[in-house]
Amino acid sequence: SAISGGSPEYVVPDVFVRRTERGWSVEMNPSTLPRVRLNQGYASLLGRNSSHATLRAQLQEARWLLKSLEIRNDTLLKVARAIVERQTEFLEHGDEHMRPMILKDIAAAIEMHESTISRITSGKYMHTPRGVFEMRFFFHSGIPSSTGADISSLTVKQKIKKIVGAENPRR
Repeated sequence: SAISGGSPEYVVPDVFVRRTERGWSVEMNPSTLPRVRLNQGYASLLGRNSSHATLRAQLQEARWLLKSLEIRNDTLLKVARAIVERQTEFLEHGDEHMRPMILKDIAAAIEMHESTISRITSGKYMHTPRGVFEMRFFFHSGIPSSTGADISSLTVKQKIKKIVGAENPRR
């Protein structure tokens, strides 16, 4: 309290991941979705009158905004599902089972540009049975192993931490 007098800021996850009987379920958090809608009564009035060109243009912009928000939410859901699909071992068994994955992998999986994946994962959070993680957390480079398969850099860090933790502290 001597350093900061502000109230704590809590992370609100954008996506919920749950284990179900049929596998992993990914859902949007309804509380983070913007509540924007058009008043259809006003929209229908504008359709009948040709003298309100400015208002019709604004109505078109409002429809475009709604469509853009819908596309954004669909993209976020696709990205989250692709992440969960590739990181099920992590979700089931923990840090040592994280698979190497980069933005390019998800971009290829959902057929979008890497920069889109970068933007959509920035500042977005996923609530999983293992905790709340920023979506960027799931992206780790791969390190070649003796078996020929790449290992996630997070997995290597966790294995080193485990080995060091098991050492005799007196030595």
